[in-house]
Amino acid sequence: MSGAPAELPQAKGERIAKILARAGLCSRRDAERWIAEGRVSVDGKVLDSPAVTVTEASDVRVDGKPIPQPERARLWRYHKPAGLVTTHRDEKGRPTIFESLPADLPRVISIGRLDLTSEGLLLLTNDGELARRLELPSTGWVRRYKVRVHGEVDPERLAALARGVTVDGVSYGPIRAEMDRQQGSNAWLTVALREGKNREIRRVLEHLGYSVTRLIRLAYGPFQLGALPRGEVEEVPKKVLADQLGTGGATSGAGGDGNNKARPKKKPARAKASARAGTGAAAPASARSAASDAPRPARPASRSKPGPAGTAPAKPGSRSARPPSAGAAATRTAGERPARSPAAAASPRGPRPPRRDADRRR
Repeated sequence: MSGAPAELPQAKGERIAKILARAGLCSRRDAERWIAEGRVSVDGKVLDSPAVTVTEASDVRVDGKPIPQPERARLWRYHKPAGLVTTHRDEKGRPTIFESLPADLPRVISIGRLDLTSEGLLLLTNDGELARRLELPSTGWVRRYKVRVHGEVDPERLAALARGVTVDGVSYGPIRAEMDRQQGSNAWLTVALREGKNREIRRVLEHLGYSVTRLIRLAYGPFQLGALPRGEVEEVPKKVLADQLGTGGATSGAGGDGNNKARPKKKPARAKASARAGTGAAAPASARSAASDAPRPARPASRSKPGPAGTAPAKPGSRSARPPSAGAAATRTAGERPARSPAAAASPRGPRPPRRDADRRR
């Protein structure tokens, strides 16, 4: 059987900027800038456009060096101090956060930015694709800040920010701002937002007439600054990262919300019995001990069973329906009451009441 040769399946390719970002070299935006600068080549050809698709078989190089193989995505929490720029290279020669990171840390990029004078939580990752994913407003993660402003704050004007605001032609989404306390001419605010545009908090508050004198990021989605010391770096555990990203079999959420609620513990049987009796408190230890020593009543029989010789069948639920003890059965004769044993006589519970129902029937 003759025919045209079958076409071989083509290797799946990806955009060059995505490959560079996944290798942890840079973000997609930086990759496009590197390509425009002529620093990236594929199979020996220098690229001049990011609209290039490459495969695993492609020889991709940056500055003449092959790109490293991508490793698993990792995430770090970093307590950024004020006075550092969130960039790898600053044209003004100012110190950057990457110059202050530990030497044993792999090459990382920041998820979002913090201004020169801002401080607090900054997330770092070795995966550019992860950085892009967490930066997008569509992720829905709330960024929470503690802000100190100068001026007398009007809480009603802060509440109006929940409807969004436009400043100098730039529209900002809903912002949740609340005043914590007013201290003289200064006030501390708690601000939460989802977009995080460039200098958004400073511009919006200055639009209201409040100049920001200190800005601290406390949380980025489910990740908190906590008690992390200033200038320190701490990696997020692998399982925690997988859970928050929804790749570990758990439900992720911006605020860590979920439907897994702890079930309330059931009350002990004794506590339920005392509650039904209206006591409202547990019985003393001595009373509980005596109650535990008392014989438990037998379950009522489903049908009448023949009693001892010469007696009528016992009615279900009556006292005579209980099986006699071993000592009482040995000393009982027809028409006689069971004799009390010495142990029963010495018992603090007192003598057992006569079985009048059985005698009346006899």
